[in-house]
Amino acid sequence: MKLKHITHVFFDLDHTLWDFDKNSALTFEKIFELNQLSIHLQDFITVYEPINLKYWQLYRNEQIDKTNLRFGRLNDAFNALGIELEPERIHKLAHDYITYLATFNHLFEDTISILQYLKENYNLHIITNGFKEVQHQKLENSGILSYFQTVTNSEMVGVKKPNPKIFEHALHSAQAKTQNSIMIGDNLEADVYGALHVGLDAIFFNYRNENIQQEIKEVKNLSALKKYL
Repeated sequence: MKLKHITHVFFDLDHTLWDFDKNSALTFEKIFELNQLSIHLQDFITVYEPINLKYWQLYRNEQIDKTNLRFGRLNDAFNALGIELEPERIHKLAHDYITYLATFNHLFEDTISILQYLKENYNLHIITNGFKEVQHQKLENSGILSYFQTVTNSEMVGVKKPNPKIFEHALHSAQAKTQNSIMIGDNLEADVYGALHVGLDAIFFNYRNENIQQEIKEVKNLSALKKYL
């Protein structure tokens, strides 16, 4: 079912092209070693990941700021594991995490090949809620920055997906129209429903195999985008 009206394709970055979970785990491994913390990595990741998702939801909803997100997700994870650390040490770990995160740049399978394929016929763009100081580094260090004509960051706009203003800003920057554009991302609330609310089409990157409404377009791997584009 090719979508022949599409000329502009907007991608989320983390968890869609850039393999956040894998790169994040490698970053924690590095900063635990640098800070001489003897913590079993997989035990920490198992506890941390759902806490991180909770904090990002609060951040998207403007209920916490960036500093509280960075500190709170680590503090809660250490507390859940029964590890007592002074706040100053947690703040340093939070700083080190951001410093080293973009030094690991694993991409999802087929990222490069699908971007090369799409670049032939579409204008490609990024809309991301990630922190501005690391998102550009992720794009550049992973070798995919050149595929995108525009990059819209939530900190640049002052709001986060699914707020309509970030999509409107991205469309304006790209000189694109809603009826000719599509959003691709892994988060139903932020990427899919956010895009649909402002009139963009959307494809859910459902790599986690979530149960979703049948009317939502979805792919479970990036190469499957060729079914639509």
